[in-house]
Amino acid sequence: MSGFRLRLARLAGHALEGLSVAAVRSVFALARALGPDRAGRVGAALTRTLGPLVPAHRTAMANVAAAFPEKSAAEHRAIVRGAWDNLGRTAAEYAHLDTIFDFDPENPGAGRIEVEGIPYFEALRDDGRPGIIFSAHLANWELPAICAHRYGLSATAVFRAPNTAAVARAVMEVRSQTMGGLEAARQGAAFAMAGVLDRGGHLGMLVDQHFTRGVDVTFMGMPAKANPVLAKFAKRFECPVHGVRVVRLPKGRFRLELTPPLDLPRDAKGEIDVQGAMQAMTDVVESWVREHPEQWLWQHRRWRPVPKRR
Repeated sequence: MSGFRLRLARLAGHALEGLSVAAVRSVFALARALGPDRAGRVGAALTRTLGPLVPAHRTAMANVAAAFPEKSAAEHRAIVRGAWDNLGRTAAEYAHLDTIFDFDPENPGAGRIEVEGIPYFEALRDDGRPGIIFSAHLANWELPAICAHRYGLSATAVFRAPNTAAVARAVMEVRSQTMGGLEAARQGAAFAMAGVLDRGGHLGMLVDQHFTRGVDVTFMGMPAKANPVLAKFAKRFECPVHGVRVVRLPKGRFRLELTPPLDLPRDAKGEIDVQGAMQAMTDVVESWVREHPEQWLWQHRRWRPVPKRR
């Protein structure tokens, strides 16, 4: 390619990126203007309508059918429809993350947020030890990191940036304004994560996605791969490991639930067994998904390939 054409291509790329950023900012501005409830309803309506037209819908349907072979095709469709609804609401709520978390410990039932497991949270915050918190793509999965930051838990959330650069930039702006430490999932991130625990901090990470080089676990009755990094850190630092989930409730409300510390399996030497620990975390996630399957991210290729179960 000639120098002129190369410069032209770069200019076009920059212009397209600028337009994408402007478009995303416009969507965020519209969502803010609508307010969290109306924005959530609009987002849900859009994804319920458009979601079935994209390839991820086939992935979701195949995943649900394999995970729930005992359910009917109509039930499978209802779960996936709910998953699209939840995804649209969650996307719209990014524009309101700075205000949507309104939990008041002095008046816990007054706002949108209710929290279960506060004594475990206080122990994590005040015990002077490092700690690990795992979660899953359920309901609005961004809320636990905001909760930790608001109430003084020194925590770093490990995240995977969206594939679209403009969306990634907008989401990062929101996260940086509402959360504590942030660490992108990338090559070398494990060193930064270890540093957090070395300093007595806490790590939060979603553990419900496929990881090619992961350990073998069973999830929803099917073989899957799980990123073992949290189990490896639990073994190295001998620190408590908790799970946290978000449940979407009626009328735009949410419940955050922090589990007690898990009693992780150990090997003959008394050390935490990495594969067994990841299976224990995966079992907790499975119990959450089975309770509210319509609130999980079925559009992700969690099983590769998806087993044929009937």
